[in-house]
Amino acid sequence: MARPMAAVRILPVVLLAASFCMGADTGKPAAASSNVHTVTIEAMKYLPDRLTVHAGETVVWVNQDLFPHTVTEVNGRFDSHEIQPNASWRYVAKKPGAFDYVCTLHPSMKGALVVK
Repeated sequence: MARPMAAVRILPVVLLAASFCMGADTGKPAAASSNVHTVTIEAMKYLPDRLTVHAGETVVWVNQDLFPHTVTEVNGRFDSHEIQPNASWRYVAKKPGAFDYVCTLHPSMKGALVVK
């Protein structure tokens, strides 16, 4: 009978440790993913359409729409070229500033990236 009692004592410790690794104590993702931000392209929109990040962080645009789209900064500072449906594009934000972007295939789609 000693074995089942030992398992009962260890289980809470294992669950507590697992919750810290998963970020469950705050409801936020674990720290390793905090430097990557996601913008979803869906229903002919960038979601969110305005994102603030810090220099050195990565932004990933994920196209969940039925059509290809681009992420093209209006002054030419970055350009994803066509991102096909179910594909993505990564960009590392290096310089501080505000960067407006559009989809060159669908000019009514607009977004903004603010880098601090």
